[in-house]
Parts: sequence; C-alpha cells; structure tokens
Amino acid sequence: MEGNDDNRRYSQAVTLESFQSLSKYKRALLATPWRLVDRMTGRSMEEVELVEVKRRSHHEMKKTLTWWDLIWFGMGSVIGSGIFVLTGFEVRNHVGPAVVLSYVISGVSAMLSVFCYTEFAVEIPVAGGSFAYLRVELGDFVAYIASGNILLEYVVGGAAVARSWTSYFATLCNQDPDKFLIHAHHLSADYSHLDPIAVAVLFIIGLFAISSTKGSSRFNYLASILHLLVLLFIIVAGLTKANAANYSSFLPFGSRGIFQLIHSYLQAAAVLFFAYVGFDAVSTMAEETKNPGRDIPLGLIGSMTCTTLVYCMLSVTLCLMQRFSEVDENAAFSVAFEAVGMSWAKYIVAFGALKGMTSVLLVGAVGQARYLTHIARTQLLPPWLAKVNERTGTPINATVVMLGATAIVAFFTKLDVLANLLSISTLFLFSLVALALLVRRYCARGVATQANIVKFVLCIALILGSSVASAVYWANTTKWVGYIIIVPLWLMGTVGIWLLVPMTKKPKVWGVPLVPFLPSASIGINVFLLGSLDKASFRRFGFWTAILLVYYLFVGLHSSYDMAQMLKKERVESLTESKLDEENVVPSLTESGTKNEDHHNLNN
Repeated sequence: MEGNDDNRRYSQAVTLESFQSLSKYKRALLATPWRLVDRMTGRSMEEVELVEVKRRSHHEMKKTLTWWDLIWFGMGSVIGSGIFVLTGFEVRNHVGPAVVLSYVISGVSAMLSVFCYTEFAVEIPVAGGSFAYLRVELGDFVAYIASGNILLEYVVGGAAVARSWTSYFATLCNQDPDKFLIHAHHLSADYSHLDPIAVAVLFIIGLFAISSTKGSSRFNYLASILHLLVLLFIIVAGLTKANAANYSSFLPFGSRGIFQLIHSYLQAAAVLFFAYVGFDAVSTMAEETKNPGRDIPLGLIGSMTCTTLVYCMLSVTLCLMQRFSEVDENAAFSVAFEAVGMSWAKYIVAFGALKGMTSVLLVGAVGQARYLTHIARTQLLPPWLAKVNERTGTPINATVVMLGATAIVAFFTKLDVLANLLSISTLFLFSLVALALLVRRYCARGVATQANIVKFVLCIALILGSSVASAVYWANTTKWVGYIIIVPLWLMGTVGIWLLVPMTKKPKVWGVPLVPFLPSASIGINVFLLGSLDKASFRRFGFWTAILLVYYLFVGLHSSYDMAQMLKKERVESLTESKLDEENVVPSLTESGTKNEDHHNLNN
C-alpha cells in the first residue's frame, strides 16, 4: 500500500515554486548566482537516484535483461559501418598494415572507459547512465553540460548511420549510393539531398524500441549473430586469398601513423562515434538488468573484448588480401574481393554493413531514450519526457522525441556535414566519468578529511594538467621530447593519490581494478586524443554548450533547485514523522510494561 501511495504522489504533476507566477520567476532569476553555486557544489546521493528520482517515471521499467542480452547490445552498438567505411581510408593514407595496432590501441582506450562505467552501472543501476554518475560525484551542473552534449552526439550519430544505411542499401540493389535520395533544388546544397528511406528506417526502429526492451534485445542479438556470420565469412574467405608479401612493409608511414588512426577514427565520420560510445548506451540499460552485479561486468567487458578482436581480425584480413597502397578508401572490402576474383562477395559485404547499422540504430534508440528519461526525472527537462509506459515498461515519450529529432536531421543533412559535427563530447564525457570514479573512491562524503581532499585536488591538477599539455603538444608538433616531462608529471599525480590519499570508499559488489592507475590512464588517453580533433569540433562544442548554458540559467537551474529543495523538505518531514512515531510507541510500551509488572506484583 505504501508503494502505491508513493507512486500516486509522484504521478501527480509537480508545480515548481519558481514557475508558479511571473513575480516568483523574477525572484528566481535574481537568485541565479546563489542557486548556480548551490547546483555546482551540491552532489546528489545514490539513494536519491535509485529511489526518489526513479519514482518520477510513474512506472518501473521491466527487469528483463541478462548478461547475454547486454553482450549483444554492446556488440550491436559498436560493430556498425565504421569497420567498412574507415579502415580502407586509414590503411591507404596513414597506417598501412599497422592498422591492427591502431585497433588494439583504440580498443584498450575504450576498455579503460568501460571499466569505469561498469563500476558505476553496478553501484548505481539507473537509466541515466553517465548523467546519473556525474550527478552523484561531480554535481548537477557538470552532469547537465556533459550529458547535453552527448544527446546532440546521439542525434547526429544516429542521423549519419541512417543516411549510411540508405547508401549501403542502394549498393546492395546494385545502384549508385545516391540513387534513392530526392534532390530539392530550392534548398541549400548541404541540405538539399533528402533521404526518406532514412526516416522510414528510423520509424521502424522506433516501433521496436518502444514496444519492448526484451523484444528489442531478441531482435538485436539475432541481427548481430547474422552480422557476425557475415564478418566471419569475410575473414575466412579473405584469408583463403591471403598473400604474406602484402605485410612486408608493416610501418610504411612511421610510428606516428599508428596513433593517427585513433585520431582519424574519431573525426572521419559520424558513424564511428558508436564505435566508442556504444557501451554508454548499454550502461543506461542497467535499470532493466536482472542482476546488475553479475550481468553488467560480463556484458560490457565481454562485448568490448569481442568487438576489439573482430576489428583486429578484419583489418589483418584486408591487409593480407591487398597491398596497402592498392586498398580502396571508400569500399575497401568490396574492392579487395573484386581484386582477388570474388566480385560476388561485395553484396555480402553490403548486406553485413546494413545489418551492423541496423543494430547500431536500435541500440542507440533504446539507450538514448533512457538517457533522456533520467535527465527529465531531475526536472532539468520537461517531466513528461520521464514517463514510463505501464504496459510496455519503456519510455515512449523520450524515444519518440529522440528519434524524431534524429529523423529530421537525417532527412535533410548530408553525410559530410554530419561528419564535421563530431566528436569532442565523447572524449569529454569519458574523461569526466573516469574523474568521477576517482572522486567516488577518495572523496566520500563525511569520510574524507579536509587535508586529504586538498592533497587529492593537487594530484588531480597534475593529472589533468599533464593530460592537457600532452594534447596541446601533440596537436602542434611531431617531436617526442616534450613527453619526457609530461608523462612523469602524470605519473607523479597518479602515484601521489595512491600513496598520499587514503581510499574512503570501496565498491560493494564489483569495482575497477588498479585504482587510481586505471581511471587516471583513462583520463590521460581521452584528453590526449582531444589534441587530434579539428577546430570545427571545438567550435561546435562551444556553440552548443553556450545554448545549453542559456537554457540552464533560465529554466533548468531553477527547476533543478526547486526539486532539490522539495526533496529536502520531504526528507525532513519524513524524519520528523518517524521520530514522532517512535515517541508515541515507546511510552505506550513502557506504560504497558508497567501495568503488567503491577498486575504481576498484585497477584504475588
């Protein structure tokens, strides 16, 4: 009965004080500086995210997922069209056969972030993913800015994959990639090639995403299994045409080229975004996982390991089939099979790419809707986006909004325009999650002393400062001598935390190993990779962040502040009621005990 009362209470529309009248809104705006400080320094609590914030969705999401589902969700979100589109370009222009080393390095970088995400997802299994983790450890403001940028990346990345789907579908039909686009001459050149097929694909994906998470999971792993069979065919058939002489020049572009693939991998196309952030979408499904402590580590780490192995095998196969200088930049595998006399195989390659992109779109739709849902639960966005449908157990409103925005962008915007909108937010978010993990372990509320917090902050400054220095140095010179200073500074900060700052919190179920070294390495690598991004990415990041700030200062800040104050008031009232109940119960028990004792004495 008590749970039903709570659900009824939270299902009612919440009227926030700052928006009750124009005069109250004006007073709220005047209090913006103080409220901003409160939101920047205040941190949410795990109990709030797990209980109070979840109640605002009206209904619970259904716990139907296991580690098996998460593995296939993870692989479905990662193995998309990037392997088919970008590998050839990098082999031909930057790394040659050493592309396999670049895939290993990028896989290690992703795995470091996976470990950080996994601990949070096990300890705080809610639909908000990294947004909830950052709210708990770094505060409301940081979480909002990081998550707002990631939502844009979801939309842009999904639109790019949808348009790529149309191109590969045309190839499968033995047509020109632009065959099914509609040319609108009265529109700007960058937005005049309309793509109705991309919209139709997103609509169908949306139907799966809103109907059932378990149903989406089944469809995803069936599609992923079929996709892996296609990839296995490419590997086996390709290796039958292998020529070891093609591997004779393993590093044709020098050692710097090894790292160049990682950089180009992040900026060459919007499709590739999912190769790094796919597991972020999977972490948002923790709320629907039956046994988070067991299933999430197996699902996330297992899927990333399998994906890295598949990428490495495919890249080796390609470079054994053709000499690197002859690899086609745009259709590497298709042209490679044609070169060895297997022209019919290009249709299988196109079919595999379509299957991969379908999985990417489905997992992205499921993950981004849950991300948006949890943000709306905190009142930073309209609360109707937080509603979970009672029958399906899915956030229908959030799914429709995210896929609607993605469809609009996909319908109008050309692929090369979308590619220029990536990918700084991904690396920015990964760095913050790793930082949040260090804060969680060494700065627990009410446990860490002031002196230890100061030492921790100084060490973090060394880690961040050296990481930023490495990114700037990499972007401006090809020399290596500077790293003789930069790397020891990073190591000094990390060892400083290890030796000088006592750990104040340990994970309850599953934790990241080698703390603080592993999360510190994740920060260093992700910030370092920021040095490879072009100026357009930073301008886009700054422009969109400015828009987010305007909304936050005029709406989101006051909604979030009012909700925080409301929750504090409710907790105080709840504690007061509990104390009153205890005071009423104790005297009655004492009085009853006295009466029984008197009665016993009289009888004696």
